[in-house]
Amino acid sequence: MNRVIAPERRRAEFAAGDCDWDELIDRHLDRLRVERGLGNNSVQAYARDLREFQQHCRERKVAPAALAPRVISGYLEAMARRGMAVASQRRHLASIRGLARELVERGVIERDPAAAVKLRPHPRALPRTLGRNDIATLLNTIDTATLRGKRDRAMLELAYGCGLRVSELVGLRAGQVNLRERVVIVLGKGGKERIVPIGTAAVRALASYLAAREKEARGKSLAARPSLALFTSRLGRAMTRQGFFKALKGWAAPEPRLQWMSPHTLRHCFATHLLQGGADLRAVQEMLGHSDISTTQIYTHLSQTHMRKVHRTFHPRARRAEAARSAMPPAD
Repeated sequence: MNRVIAPERRRAEFAAGDCDWDELIDRHLDRLRVERGLGNNSVQAYARDLREFQQHCRERKVAPAALAPRVISGYLEAMARRGMAVASQRRHLASIRGLARELVERGVIERDPAAAVKLRPHPRALPRTLGRNDIATLLNTIDTATLRGKRDRAMLELAYGCGLRVSELVGLRAGQVNLRERVVIVLGKGGKERIVPIGTAAVRALASYLAAREKEARGKSLAARPSLALFTSRLGRAMTRQGFFKALKGWAAPEPRLQWMSPHTLRHCFATHLLQGGADLRAVQEMLGHSDISTTQIYTHLSQTHMRKVHRTFHPRARRAEAARSAMPPAD
């Protein structure tokens, strides 16, 4: 059961001069785990950002009780000088804002110093995706004559067919997949559960992999020894994010146009191809596990770009307009 600490008790636990950065950050991260239910990956990301900020403050002898807007602004300016992208600066600022709010609640400082700090707005870059033919090419390069190939094919089919995050994919247990009902129960960020349909291609690839793994188990193969994990390495351990990344890069290597892709590209393709096919935005949001539909809406821009391209390519009036423009004499 989650234990919520009353603000009065937090203030009583901390006097302004009796705390340091290490203790405050550790308690803040614990609170993110317990009260907000964030997963390990998210907490680790917050920890990395806050440790960097802590180092910046210590080098300048800034105690938690002396945290001010100029300190945070100076930190962001230092990151900009190091060439850090605006998106990364925004993520660091979000981490600092969470810590600053907690300092106020604990009575370490009176006012939130991060509230007045702003970053310049910047257009959000559209995620890069692959076409359907490129996805088919990637899947067809996988040699399914081996257990490893069957595993990788099943993982790629599930990642692309269900839009799973790589952490969700490698964390799957056999009991989360129901091939008869064609659904997978996914544990997303913060332990939130969602049910996603599995398509025919993924069902077929999963069934082939599971049958091959069971056959190998009878031969006492390490890769097929009993495991709670749905996908295992050659040593019988649960697959890791790094392991799947390496496998994906290996299959993409022969095709130069695919070498840039990452596991998350498959999730982008899932959403984009659904919307291009006419899927409802709310349904895509549910399948992706986005808590805010604004996160899903970025894929509508990709879909609109695709529609404009199709219109220019195939509509006769669009083609004529382009031809007319190209035939016009250059301006003086």
